[in-house]
Amino acid sequence: MDKILVLNFGGQYDQLIARRIRALHVFAEIKNYNKITPDEIRQAGYRGVVFTGGPHSVYADDAPRCSAAVLSIGIPVLGICYGHQLLAFLAGGAVMPAESGSEYGRTQLTVKENVLFSGVPQTSVCWMSHTDAVQTLPPGFSAIARTEHCACAAMADDERKLYGVQFHPEVTHTAYGTRVLENFVFRVCGCKGDWQMDDVAETTIRHYREVLRGKRVLLGLSGGVDSSVAAALLHRAIGDNLVCVFVDHGLLRKGEGDFVERTFREKFGLQLVRVNAEARFLAALRGVTDPEAKRKIIGAEFVRVFEEEAKKLGQIDVLAQGTIYPDVIESGKGDAATIKSHHNVGGLPEQMAFSGVAEPLRDLFKDEVRAIGEALGLPRALVWRQPFPGPGLGVRVLGEITGEKLGLLREADAIFREVLEQAAPEGLPNQYFAVLTDSRSVGVMGDERTYGYTVALRAVTTDDFMTATWTRLPYDALELASSRITNEVKGISRVVYDITSKPPATVEWE
Repeated sequence: MDKILVLNFGGQYDQLIARRIRALHVFAEIKNYNKITPDEIRQAGYRGVVFTGGPHSVYADDAPRCSAAVLSIGIPVLGICYGHQLLAFLAGGAVMPAESGSEYGRTQLTVKENVLFSGVPQTSVCWMSHTDAVQTLPPGFSAIARTEHCACAAMADDERKLYGVQFHPEVTHTAYGTRVLENFVFRVCGCKGDWQMDDVAETTIRHYREVLRGKRVLLGLSGGVDSSVAAALLHRAIGDNLVCVFVDHGLLRKGEGDFVERTFREKFGLQLVRVNAEARFLAALRGVTDPEAKRKIIGAEFVRVFEEEAKKLGQIDVLAQGTIYPDVIESGKGDAATIKSHHNVGGLPEQMAFSGVAEPLRDLFKDEVRAIGEALGLPRALVWRQPFPGPGLGVRVLGEITGEKLGLLREADAIFREVLEQAAPEGLPNQYFAVLTDSRSVGVMGDERTYGYTVALRAVTTDDFMTATWTRLPYDALELASSRITNEVKGISRVVYDITSKPPATVEWE
């Protein structure tokens, strides 16, 4: 099996790069830059190496750097963003603050003829995010692309098969980014593209069958895509040693609790314990308005409930979670900056009554999780449900969370989802939901003045949830949703639509 090594230098996009390569049916593996030596890279049989981005300046004393010997072991290298600058630095070039200023966002790219740009037009759009730039090329390299403010937007040493790009080919904002990665993987590295997602499922099942042998595992099952696929994988691995606990924390969508219980207990035959803990969670959240504090409280209460249920169930050794990689990277990973803590990552308390945590989906993106779900035979209706955050409506009620606010949001969210599902049953956004803002505004209904909450509607299109574009919904659907919400949900007097993409926003509001 051909494989590519992605060396992580602390950026946010190492796993996204690996995901793009895996989408080409070539196995990609991530290692921290300081956890593998050049000799180990050569002996492992990698066909190519990718240097990823990072939040540092490569010339800083504490900048993360691998050994320059990686460039001399005869394996092709592609440096991306910080990796591009690191490649230049290690090969003897000079990197300095950009003379013409930093670049961020969509930028016009002009390329020269090169194997890396085979099939890429001379001018196209790329995504830039940098403040430093390669000022002096290393010996043996030539510049093969430029932008208005960056004379070396890409460089190549074709003889040694060393390449660097300042832009991000892994994000969808770069028009021909996938083609650049294809050229590196297939034309430069000579990979065949014979790796399948089924391999991941079988490898994961074998791994957990071994490491969890003889152990009882408690899985927090929300009924969402991630925890459902995690449950299916672990059930295949350890059978009845898996116990699923569904915590109904009162932060679920309308009708969600009954749906989860009916689906997994009756249809799949999993051991399922339903815990009704709404009063407990609302009490813990009373008066709390800070988003990070809410996430951590919800995460801590989850674990405490699991611990209490574990005591009732007898010996439980391991806590399992449906953590996926966007959860991990947004909660901070290595030198990466923390964007927000997720209840099943950064929100876990340090002291728990379990001997370990099993996260079978930790290195996967949402679309890969869905592919595994289908490979395992889960119903398509479940696999393709839109994602729902672990903290539930707790991150969709801005400000203090109360039972009254949750009731308003449940009804508004149900109406919005119903309208969209009727308006576009075959072309729904990847995620769509309502947010109850903490803002009230004056309205009028009949002859009476109202002073109700403002609801924000959110819909995004994405394939990886690391980047997302706001969805251009039909005006008629938006109008119907607004009309129904303001007429049917007493206490809501205004509806707005969020047209912010990710970045700069996140998909959720909190």
